[in-house]
Amino acid sequence: MPANAPAKNPPEERLVNLVVALMATDQGLTKDTILSSVSGYREQTVAGASKDALEKMFERDKESLRGLGVPIETIGDWADPDDLREARYRVPSAEYELPEDIEFTPAELALLNLAGGVWSESSMSDDARSGLRKIRALGIPVDEPIIGYSPRISLHDPSFPLLQQAIEQSRVVTFPYLKPGEEAPRTRRVQPLALVEYEARWHVFGIDLGVGADRTFLLSRIVGPVVQTREGFDPALREGAGERALRGLEQVAARSTAHLEVNPGTEAALRLARRATPAEQGIRVSYVDVHIFAEELASYGPEVRVVEPAELRDRVIERLAAARDLNGASA
Repeated sequence: MPANAPAKNPPEERLVNLVVALMATDQGLTKDTILSSVSGYREQTVAGASKDALEKMFERDKESLRGLGVPIETIGDWADPDDLREARYRVPSAEYELPEDIEFTPAELALLNLAGGVWSESSMSDDARSGLRKIRALGIPVDEPIIGYSPRISLHDPSFPLLQQAIEQSRVVTFPYLKPGEEAPRTRRVQPLALVEYEARWHVFGIDLGVGADRTFLLSRIVGPVVQTREGFDPALREGAGERALRGLEQVAARSTAHLEVNPGTEAALRLARRATPAEQGIRVSYVDVHIFAEELASYGPEVRVVEPAELRDRVIERLAAARDLNGASA
């Protein structure tokens, strides 16, 4: 393909990127900004496509989205609203805000999170995120919660559907579970009562028959097959289990808070802001598991620094050092 040939972007990907960009700003984006910043148009611009062709593409995309029910709003000049020569476009966030009195059960939230994970596969692709950075660089305010459309939830955990089935059928399960610091997994025998998402990670809550008490297990630490036994349990035990599990996780998180310094405008700042409170210098973020949180922070590299606690800082340094050594060995 010639060096100046337009990049091949699927139309549906371009439409998703356009929606993300238009939802990310309250003041709206001009057509020129969209054509030069949003993935799908940007590549065509760089490759030398004519402005007329790009504008026609944008008009078609705009009408297609409106036909799908996306409320794209056109804003004229502040002094003269009828002057559309420098029109700006946006998708009003209010159109997507739920009434305050709407509540969801844990099961409904689990389904919504699964749907959100599917959406995030396109909505916050590298190209979409690059487009938002370019828009922000132009001095146009971008609504940071747009990153909320990209929850870090694994939809490919093989234990999820098996545990969900066992919960629905009220069957006892067994599975090998590896805790940090242990050399080998231990088999757990559990009455599974609820699957809950917390801090963008899935947990199964139930009664651990080995100790006769409620326990919460992180799905990512289930290191082998989940086996459904023939042993059943009273379905009434499932009532309120999701709420109890979330309350327990919140109580654990309340006892563990990290003081972090984060580079503004980075992925770390955007993702952590959703669950952070401001500190004198930096932010404070509660967490449930020091090992899992250290993995997340290490994935941001130099974008974030742990002020305290020391245990979390040491865990992050360990992971960064391991990544450095691995890259050095493979070089």
